[in-house]
Amino acid sequence: MKYSRFEDLPVWKDAARLYVAVETLVEDDYFRNHGDMRSQLLRAALSISNNIAEGFERGTTKELLAFLYIARGSGGEVRSMLTVMAGSSRYQHLKPQISDLRPRAESINRQLRGWADSLQNSDIQGQRYLNRTTRERYVAGQRRERFLLKLKAVREGREEWSEDWKDQ
Repeated sequence: MKYSRFEDLPVWKDAARLYVAVETLVEDDYFRNHGDMRSQLLRAALSISNNIAEGFERGTTKELLAFLYIARGSGGEVRSMLTVMAGSSRYQHLKPQISDLRPRAESINRQLRGWADSLQNSDIQGQRYLNRTTRERYVAGQRRERFLLKLKAVREGREEWSEDWKDQ
């Protein structure tokens, strides 16, 4: 699926929801006396969705990748802080919320890793570089790949010949 707005990306939505959940967590009275922890956790959580958005808007695959890795780093920071909190007796009353947030942060980082892996193997440089000629070249290459896969399947006797490869 192709997305034209970062707000439509499932990983961005998950990151935004994570931030809201972290906001709820740090409303606890304990954080009133630990403003540094509160502030750092909020900044790291917000950094995930912000870096996804900034990378998406940059227009090049290289820049998007760089920002996805920054977002992953912020996700790691959130998980680190939550793990430290889970091991501290001071935060025991927040254990259910912490136990909910850690896997959410892990899921976001898995999504970001998968996206980054797919971009690293892409021959598209990014929206900024797309014009009519490069789009046509890319589409022709995709059609060629589908044709070759279909031809291979026919040769191996796995499929009958048809021209359905054109519609894929």
